[in-house]
Amino acid sequence: MKLQTHQLLLSFVLFSAVIISTISGTTITISPGTTLYASNTTQSWSSPNDTFSLHFLPLHPPTFPPSFTAAVVHSGGAPAVWSAGNGAAVDSAASFQFLPAGNLVLVNGSGSTVWDSGTSNMGVSSATLHDNGNLVLSNATSSVWSSFDNPTDTIVSFQNFTVGMVLRSGSFSFSVLSSGNLTLKWSDSVPYWDQGLNFSMSVMNLSSPVLGVEPKGVLQLFYPNLSAPVVVAYSSDYGEGSDVLRVLKLDGDGNLRVYSSKRGSGTVSSTWVAVEDQCEVFGYCGHNGVCSYNDSSSSPICGCPSQNFEMVNPSDSRKGCRRKVRLEDCVGKVAMLQLDHAQFLTYPPQFLINPEVFFIGISACSGNCLASNSCFASTSLSDGSGLCYIKTSNFISGYQNPALPSTSYIKVCGPVAPNLAPSLENAHWRLHGWVALVVLSTLLCFLVFQGGLWLWCCRNRQRFGGFAAQYTLLEYASGAPVHFSYKELQRSTKGFKEKLGDGGFGAVYKGTLFNQTVVAVKQLEGIEQGEKQFRMEVSTISSTHHLNLVRLIGFCSEGQHRLLVYEFMKNGSLDNFLFVDEEQQSGKLLNWGYRFNIALGAAKGLTYLHEECRNCIVHCDVKPENILLDENYNAKVSDFGLAKLLRPVDCRHRTLTSVRGTRGYLAPEWLANLPITSKSDVYSYGMVLLEIVSGRRNFEVSEETRRRKFSVWAYEEFEKGNIMGVIDRRLVNQEINLEQVKRVLMACFWCIQEQPSHRPTMSKVVQMLEGVIDIERPPAPKINSNAAPISTIATSSAPNYSSSSSLFTFEASPLALAIS
Repeated sequence: MKLQTHQLLLSFVLFSAVIISTISGTTITISPGTTLYASNTTQSWSSPNDTFSLHFLPLHPPTFPPSFTAAVVHSGGAPAVWSAGNGAAVDSAASFQFLPAGNLVLVNGSGSTVWDSGTSNMGVSSATLHDNGNLVLSNATSSVWSSFDNPTDTIVSFQNFTVGMVLRSGSFSFSVLSSGNLTLKWSDSVPYWDQGLNFSMSVMNLSSPVLGVEPKGVLQLFYPNLSAPVVVAYSSDYGEGSDVLRVLKLDGDGNLRVYSSKRGSGTVSSTWVAVEDQCEVFGYCGHNGVCSYNDSSSSPICGCPSQNFEMVNPSDSRKGCRRKVRLEDCVGKVAMLQLDHAQFLTYPPQFLINPEVFFIGISACSGNCLASNSCFASTSLSDGSGLCYIKTSNFISGYQNPALPSTSYIKVCGPVAPNLAPSLENAHWRLHGWVALVVLSTLLCFLVFQGGLWLWCCRNRQRFGGFAAQYTLLEYASGAPVHFSYKELQRSTKGFKEKLGDGGFGAVYKGTLFNQTVVAVKQLEGIEQGEKQFRMEVSTISSTHHLNLVRLIGFCSEGQHRLLVYEFMKNGSLDNFLFVDEEQQSGKLLNWGYRFNIALGAAKGLTYLHEECRNCIVHCDVKPENILLDENYNAKVSDFGLAKLLRPVDCRHRTLTSVRGTRGYLAPEWLANLPITSKSDVYSYGMVLLEIVSGRRNFEVSEETRRRKFSVWAYEEFEKGNIMGVIDRRLVNQEINLEQVKRVLMACFWCIQEQPSHRPTMSKVVQMLEGVIDIERPPAPKINSNAAPISTIATSSAPNYSSSSSLFTFEASPLALAIS
């Protein structure tokens, strides 16, 4: 039924277009056997009122000998709206033929066919160029082929651009996804621009989007089951003038633009552009090219990283650069060329394909790339995030701007030859020579020391175990993670015999090190990182030290084995104490005093991860199973940093397809495909708070809760003043600080607010729990309401969200989905 509705919509639009094209005159029919010649550019096929014509155009800029393309153009001088073979160049002896067999062909002067419409022997009897710019091949009853259904690099008014159609220009392409997103890609692999509509298609039950350019200058999406279109953008001359043609065109520079051209004016102006900074178009300056601007021009300039490179084509700087000496041909050592205020473009989808993004310092970002055979360049951001991008792709696209807070490095054959003034070059090389000498001398001394230490250990095998234990203790005390061999961990766990539990990242076993330290050994599953990247991520995790975080002692990275060694937590995880049957032993019951301290301790641990450690860590999976208790029932948060370790993508940019959280604790933005931030952890922590008070899973339903989720029912009881009804029934006969319980519940309901911006930070939650600040009464949840949408990244509406993992459901009006 939906397909029929969609087809009816398209048929109506096409029918309207044909009617409009014939209002001002009689349709001009082109018969089989007609030919256009490149040698005569004045010869053409025209629409009834001469709005559009098909003829040969000389290429611009001119070539020698001259080259031509067969294209449909507007009388106002607008860019060609369609071209045979997507602008394929032919010589002056070429022809564009409508053959008796019913197909259109573009033939070069040599006689070779450059392009064919593929309609041979399909009953085609005529060709028509309509006043809307549509070139149509028809049989006796219907259309067989049209330029509107086979676009090249442009769409015009009344033209339907549907899912599956692609605009192409060189290495760049533009398409509409089934989700309604508009996407620009380089080489069909790197999406460098993605205009999202920010709502859930599955929830809104929208499908089959159709992109169109409205004559007044509006770029909009049509849906068969929506009464009004969704506005994507307005051109700057929206609604101005009459008899103005507006087209959407993918240019050869990889940018998508709306152009306006008044009939007969001979002028064309750009009225909207997708990528405002041209240098952010991936591949604009070619492989190894660096895009930049100068003070005298607003147009981008393409250059090479340094004098170690040369342009592939000196007459066309956009063709990119190549190394004067290939890396595999280096006589000396490979070095890292530093580019200040520069970055090598990396867009989020590349993270999933080449997971080479992590948090380290600038020098390590350069050094790790230099040490890796698969790395060609790297970029270190100096914006406070500490992100380092390792480029393992064989295509590098650079951008240099004084305003960029980043430093980039690219491999070259030494010596490094930056683009410096000649007077500075000698001093530059002398300085770097002395620095290199000092560094190499220091490194050599360190290697000699390490080699001597290793030989000493080998000669004292009988005493080696005792020495290793002392060395490990020294390493542990220094805060550095200890590197264990797989055999050592096999021995310490007795062949991974005593399992403590299973987690989302792998099984955990109890072990005892050779110094009699009891540890928990986690066998990680699904790790795809290389050893260097794995070690760096482990180093980041181990550098976090806090009373309420489980301490990482060491790791194992050997072949396919990836293991983490944690301090052992005697009393296990919090869920073992919260979710037990009343018939079970009382020893598994935590009194209110312990529960409050656990809630406060977990909050302090998360506060450290979010706000106090060097690099903000978003946990992404806060739940009772990841809150462990030591022998004194002090809470310690575990498994932090593992979301990034398992899939090295910034947790803030995860999408629905990469959700790794746990049912019942996921914030709404997880499934709404919105940015994941520390506020997402706050939501999960709020759900844990409710479970600490109630002793029940937040998503449970029962007759007591009138078959509603416990989290929904608990808020209603809290509003009624029935706090005792929410508290764990096993605590009713014990001493309870009701003032603390009230603070915890109010903090909980603030944490699980629908809008991330309405949730407090974890440091604010700590103040709430400690009673340092007064807590305002939290607003009521919006259940099945047309409430204001989640709008953390745009002003457009949020999705209808309904899941067992959330307290709320949302609905958004389809007509509110305008993006301007």
